[in-house]
Amino acid sequence: MPETHRPVNLGAEQWLEKPIECLDHGFVRLVDYMGDDSAIVQAARVSYGKGTKKANEDRGLIRYLLRHRHTTPFEMCELKFHCKMPIFVARQWIRHRTANVNEYSARYSVLDREFYLPEALALKKQSMENRQGRAEELTPEEQAKILTLMKSGNEAQYRDYEEFLRIGLARELARIGISVSAYTQWYWKIDLHNLLHFLSLRMDEHAQWEIRVFAEAMAKIVKDAFPLVWEAFEDYRLNSMSLSRVEVEILSEVGLVTSRFMDNDALRKYLNEKIGNKREVEEFLKKFKTLNIQLG
Repeated sequence: MPETHRPVNLGAEQWLEKPIECLDHGFVRLVDYMGDDSAIVQAARVSYGKGTKKANEDRGLIRYLLRHRHTTPFEMCELKFHCKMPIFVARQWIRHRTANVNEYSARYSVLDREFYLPEALALKKQSMENRQGRAEELTPEEQAKILTLMKSGNEAQYRDYEEFLRIGLARELARIGISVSAYTQWYWKIDLHNLLHFLSLRMDEHAQWEIRVFAEAMAKIVKDAFPLVWEAFEDYRLNSMSLSRVEVEILSEVGLVTSRFMDNDALRKYLNEKIGNKREVEEFLKKFKTLNIQLG
């Protein structure tokens, strides 16, 4: 048998066992990996045949694959992380069901006295437009009161938890009063295709800020481990936009629209009739603002 060696990804190697701190007690740490940019190219060329190796550069092929959503070659690479996060972040995170996960169990082990306490500036009022988001700033007095209540609540919960354990209550029951601000840990292994999908959603401005912190930490690792993929990902996913069929129709008529509607109210009436959804209209206008196209 010929001697074989496991390919070494120098970009990933520099992150092994080097935790990136997240929030007040959390972290993301790369534990292991498989593959690099060349592994994606190698997998893709199995489909195309050896004859394409000279005709396509690695960068061009990777960009083509990502641009046209040929996802299988990206599944040939994997990353395994050790992560520590508040339970409420973990419950959002676990919605991505495309990874292998093994979480710390409070049935077997005692929970640490670690609770997420937001920074004062992170405390904001409920958004009236986005039911799952934040909006206006709270006053310094309101922020201070909330932080005091959060801290005292966490301390009280943990005192009760310790008392339950002292009495001898089973750990699987003693834990039930602990809030979702407590920290948990897990090992999380995922292929590159599904990791990019995770990052595209959790780095988005609409994602909750706390999980974005963890996504951005992972992004630093992916950027170094797969530089060609990351370049294409930024160009075709992170910093791109999609247009619906109706939006394409409006864009093709943009000259007509701007000449017909000189005031904002008439424009919005037209768009509401054309698109039929208030939220989609606002998203549409935001896209065109990005493109520096004035519709009214």
